[in-house]
Amino acid sequence: MTLAAFDALPDDARCWIFGASAPVDDIDDQRLLAAVDGFLLQWKAHGAPLTASRDWRDEHFLVIAVDQNQEGASGCSIDGLFRTLKGLETVIGASLIEGGLVHFRDPLGLVHAVRRDDFVLLVKHGEVNADTPVFDTTLATLGEYRTKFERRARDSWHAALL
Repeated sequence: MTLAAFDALPDDARCWIFGASAPVDDIDDQRLLAAVDGFLLQWKAHGAPLTASRDWRDEHFLVIAVDQNQEGASGCSIDGLFRTLKGLETVIGASLIEGGLVHFRDPLGLVHAVRRDDFVLLVKHGEVNADTPVFDTTLATLGEYRTKFERRARDSWHAALL
C-alpha cells in the first residue's frame, strides 16, 4: 500500500490530531515522520489496509487521517497507532499523546504548549487573550481540521478558559 495524498482525502475522513508538548526540531521530525510513514504503510483494520495519510505542521502537530469510505480504523488498529506514537516520544524528546495541553501562537508566530492551568494564568497576566490564535486538537474530521484547527480563542472551546 502507498500513503494517500493528505490533501486528496475527503472532508469526512477521520482524523487524530497530536500536539507535541515541545517543538520538534528538523532532525527529530524526520525521524518521527519516517516512523509514522512506516506504520501507516502497514496499518490495517481487521486485515484490510487503511487508506491513510499524515500531515506535520508548526513543529508541533501531527495529524493522522483515514478515509473511512474505504475502510474504517478499528479499536485495535487505533491502539496500535497510539502505541507507536508513545514509543517515538523518547526519540523526539516530546510527548505526543499527553492530554490537558493548550497550544497557542504568540505574537511572533511561535507555537507554545502549556497546561490548561498555565494558559489561564497567561490570560490573567494579559499574555494571551480572546484574539490569541489557538489550536483545537479535539477535532475529529479532516473537514473540521481544514476549517477550524487554528482560530482565535474567542471562537473556540478555549473561550471557556478566558
